[in-house]
Amino acid sequence: MARLYKDWLRAYMDYSSHSEAPDKFHFWTAVSTIAGALQRKVFIDQGYFQWTPNFYIILVAPPGIVNKSTTASIGMALLKQIGGIKFGPDAVTWQALTTALAESTEGILQEDGSYFPMSCLTIASSEFGSFLNPKDREMIDVLVDLWDGKLGVWEKRTKTQGSDKIENPWINLIACTTPAWLAGNFPEYMIGGGFTSRCVFVYGERKRRLVTYPGLAVPKNFKEEGNRLARDLEVISLINGEYVLHPDAITYGEQWYEEHNNRAPGLLDNPKFAGYLARKQTHMHKLSIVISAARKDERVILRDELEAAAKIISALEADMPKVFALIGETEDTRYAQDLVNLVRIHKSISRTELYKLVFKTMSYTSFEAAIIAGLQGGFLIVRQFKDDQYITTPSYIQEAPVAEPNAGTG
Repeated sequence: MARLYKDWLRAYMDYSSHSEAPDKFHFWTAVSTIAGALQRKVFIDQGYFQWTPNFYIILVAPPGIVNKSTTASIGMALLKQIGGIKFGPDAVTWQALTTALAESTEGILQEDGSYFPMSCLTIASSEFGSFLNPKDREMIDVLVDLWDGKLGVWEKRTKTQGSDKIENPWINLIACTTPAWLAGNFPEYMIGGGFTSRCVFVYGERKRRLVTYPGLAVPKNFKEEGNRLARDLEVISLINGEYVLHPDAITYGEQWYEEHNNRAPGLLDNPKFAGYLARKQTHMHKLSIVISAARKDERVILRDELEAAAKIISALEADMPKVFALIGETEDTRYAQDLVNLVRIHKSISRTELYKLVFKTMSYTSFEAAIIAGLQGGFLIVRQFKDDQYITTPSYIQEAPVAEPNAGTG
């Protein structure tokens, strides 16, 4: 069946362009949607292991800035139109998750007439906190273990219910949360245990545009475009088998890997990011499968597709310090986060007025420390204006009253 679009990802971005959410939220929703359609039927074989196109995508934004759950639901609504795609519950224990995986097992017919068993779930959680209890170490360990999509039978035993044996388990997750939830619920061991390095955190802190009435913003053929996208997504879901890297893609991948391992980490020069940097190559090749599948049925990853994947993954890194700074947060950093949220609401506010808003809940010493933390983290900017200082965020720097570029904290 011939496709209607040359590039499903581009078509989806046009389809979703009438909402307020940032472009990157829609792009990564589209990635999760294609990944859910492909399931574990496709892979890049590396002998010792395989790269498969599943992701743990976490959309992070302050409440009221963007409607994260609505953004994710646009893609998931298309995926639900594809037959054979199994969705996991968005609120589970690890026991319920493994049971759902065991019940999802099916055999996929191969070219040689054999059947390949796989146990695949796509999970769309509008509230990450409903799906994941960070204090449940076993749940975290299960998610870490299943992310690789290892071949073979996976088994998890319980003290009272025996064990579920799952053939070729595979989980694709997209979830939504706020910086405050991450700060209040993600302990430090979530980094050390490797869970966060397996996640793709997509951070947004402002709307890309204001849309008062979405129903008036979408074109008349909106539903028709959705049907066309779902039709092409079904074509994509039929792709089955090994992806191979074009020789030019291999050349690029080798050059990239050498540079990646020899260059200074820059913004990510922190032990918190070591796990992510070690897995960046995996994220990149997972994404290259999705980009390739969005464009064509042939299971060949071209150089420009692998190069695009590398650039898109790297583009997220500017916001990673903001996200990771929330994990294992102390009371002082929570104060800083409160100030950042207040400044974001006011867009620009004098230092005097800001302190009036918080003096009942924090001391002046904590207030000063919170401003310094916001400056050092890149969340706040302070500018001198007449006899006071005005505080804003980088997103709204053009709107702040500025007389002279004095970034001191006074």
